[in-house]
Amino acid sequence: MNSSFRAGAREGFKVFLPLSVGLIPWAVVTGMAMISTGFTPVQAMGMNVIVFAGTAQLGTLPLIAIGAPLWLIVVTALALNLRFIIFSAAIAQGFRGIGASMRWLSGHLLTDGVFACCLEKMMKVEDPKWRLGYYLAPSIWSWLLWQVFALIGVLAAGSIPRHWSLEFMASIALLVLLIPMAKQRPMLVAAAASGATAVMLRGMPLRLGLIVAIVVGIGAGFAAEHWHAKGKTA
Repeated sequence: MNSSFRAGAREGFKVFLPLSVGLIPWAVVTGMAMISTGFTPVQAMGMNVIVFAGTAQLGTLPLIAIGAPLWLIVVTALALNLRFIIFSAAIAQGFRGIGASMRWLSGHLLTDGVFACCLEKMMKVEDPKWRLGYYLAPSIWSWLLWQVFALIGVLAAGSIPRHWSLEFMASIALLVLLIPMAKQRPMLVAAAASGATAVMLRGMPLRLGLIVAIVVGIGAGFAAEHWHAKGKTA
């Protein structure tokens, strides 16, 4: 941890800190939801550490609760996390000059908020140690927040009044991430296509409409990006 790494870490933490507040209600809700599904505290925290993906966790819990086939649970989790393929490809150049072990760790720690905060700066700075610190500081802080407040949700399940509507707070946290990203045309097209498809197919059994909507959104986003790039070169 040389001075360059520490400088990047300070900058990354400072940029991400205001956004990280939105993780708190989301993590608490996820912890409560896992217990409500029938998980033991050990199982809930095990899932939280291994999966570390709130959307996938919340999206698969209803399927686990109804005893859906394992293949469907796995496919749903993979579909809900498909966006990280796009995120990883977009931010990959930010890890130029960084070793494989750190790339693997960084891949596990990648979240929507860290991607949104770190992408632009990591593309511009040449010092790999600064970039690594800039990425790891908010990523580790995000991981710690998630584990601590998910544990609080696990331990507090049943004692937090339902009329507090913490689920709605989790939706707000997602919107805080979505709105800035939707300023780019491909992201806006992907969000619109995915949202419209999800509404139209909301009656499909086992929430399969959600998986279709994710695939449609990703396809629309790639198509919009291709047309946008083609228009620039024309």
